[in-house]
Amino acid sequence: MSGADVAIVDSGGANIASLQYALDRLGVGSTLTGDPRTIESASHVILPGVGAAAEAMRRLSQSGLSKVIADLRQPVLGICLGMQLFARFSEEERTECLGIVPDSAEKLRPSPQAPVPNIGWCRVRQSATHKLFAGIDCGSYFYFVHSYAIGCGEHTLATADHATPFTAVLAYKNFFASQFHPERSAAAGAKFLSNFLRISS
Repeated sequence: MSGADVAIVDSGGANIASLQYALDRLGVGSTLTGDPRTIESASHVILPGVGAAAEAMRRLSQSGLSKVIADLRQPVLGICLGMQLFARFSEEERTECLGIVPDSAEKLRPSPQAPVPNIGWCRVRQSATHKLFAGIDCGSYFYFVHSYAIGCGEHTLATADHATPFTAVLAYKNFFASQFHPERSAAAGAKFLSNFLRISS
């Protein structure tokens, strides 16, 4: 895929290599960076994340990237913790987040059939038609690893179930996010990433 210039925000999380490999398989190069100018000039930006919200926000705030990310005008994709950081607030250590969407990330409710963290493949049901899901069947499975999630609301594009439904994909203006890891979600995840990279500013 040509035409995409992807900046991956270096927020100190793990699992960056698998995301870069997934982009490589799509024929797209990427740069892992904490440089504001590189991020601002990229055609597409990805905010990944594995770990704790408070530590990720501390890193973003200290580097000045919290404001840079919130002010971006090109397509931006948050993945897993990156999605939760788009929220106003996270219950995890009562963390103030980026405030891009007026929602909160809440801890998943455990049940005997649904332990926390939620690890594994979950069916994702599309609740709205969107170009992110072009060529992806409703009910396709994606890979999740998380203990917190944003509840279902007006910005929800797709949901998944744990003990209760939660937002699996959201969209707000030029910001998009998936609670699942597309880079670990086989063909459906590759198609999701490809669809994101086809969204233009």
